[in-house]
Amino acid sequence: MAISEDHASCWVHKDLTVTAKRIQALLTAARALGGKEECQVRLTGIEREYWMGTEIGRLGGYGFRGKVTAGDGSNQKGSKMGAGFVNLRKKRKRQQRKVGCEEEGSSLNRPELAAFVSVLRGTLVTTPMLYLCDNQALLKAVKGLVKAGKRRQ
Repeated sequence: MAISEDHASCWVHKDLTVTAKRIQALLTAARALGGKEECQVRLTGIEREYWMGTEIGRLGGYGFRGKVTAGDGSNQKGSKMGAGFVNLRKKRKRQQRKVGCEEEGSSLNRPELAAFVSVLRGTLVTTPMLYLCDNQALLKAVKGLVKAGKRRQ
């Protein structure tokens, strides 16, 4: 079953019975006004089904027993590069790093690496950590560090 209104859709398993009340709840949520900063993860009721079906939910991020942090870069107005991060359990404002200068171009690698290093510095060595990102250079750098650590043992 799919619900489509203004180019949005909701797909559910073929064996799931979707009540009119649930459809109305989804439509109400889809029509809600607010900026992206107002996103709140609630793992109860109908919202649990949604969040557990997202990428982080399917990867086990919401049940991870450690620090779960997501980071991403941004090309702000005036070509100022930066990157931010948020701990999904201890949310604080202004978790961001500005690295580099406008003359260097629009690569997000340095700011995203700086944000990741900030998260690492704020994490105890004994604390399990899950860091979510979409930067290929950062993923390659971490993969290289993990391989180097295995060779040393």
